[in-house]
Amino acid sequence: MDIRHSRWIDRGLLLLRVALGIVFVMHGGQKAFVYGHAGVTGAMASLGLPLPGLNAALITMVELGGGIALLAGAFTRVAAFLIAGAMGVATLTAHLANGFFMPAGFEYTLTLMLSSLSLLMTGPGAYSLDALIRRPKQSDRPAYPVAA
Repeated sequence: MDIRHSRWIDRGLLLLRVALGIVFVMHGGQKAFVYGHAGVTGAMASLGLPLPGLNAALITMVELGGGIALLAGAFTRVAAFLIAGAMGVATLTAHLANGFFMPAGFEYTLTLMLSSLSLLMTGPGAYSLDALIRRPKQSDRPAYPVAA
């Protein structure tokens, strides 16, 4: 692959991670610091979800922690998997019955779920902590160029 093409893919993945990361930090922060655990628990209970207190804590952690992870590009595939699952549950339990279009429909949660699945499949790209950690040390690189 042309290195210029690869750089544009990495830049695109960075933009996708930043967009999703901001959305989930904001939504997770809203659950943690505005609605609070009691408010989110009440919302989970109104949806008929089992163990609403536990689910409230889990969704808050997934959204806030997952958003931070996506912004940093750390544990990207794990964060994307958890977020995609959370958005799948949100789509099925809170939005599907309201049709496709916003404000109550499932278009937003579907978009977030599929975007997260894209990061799960591709990984974070080169501009991430995951890539920095995976990068081989200078001493691990061969002394001569390796043919592709």
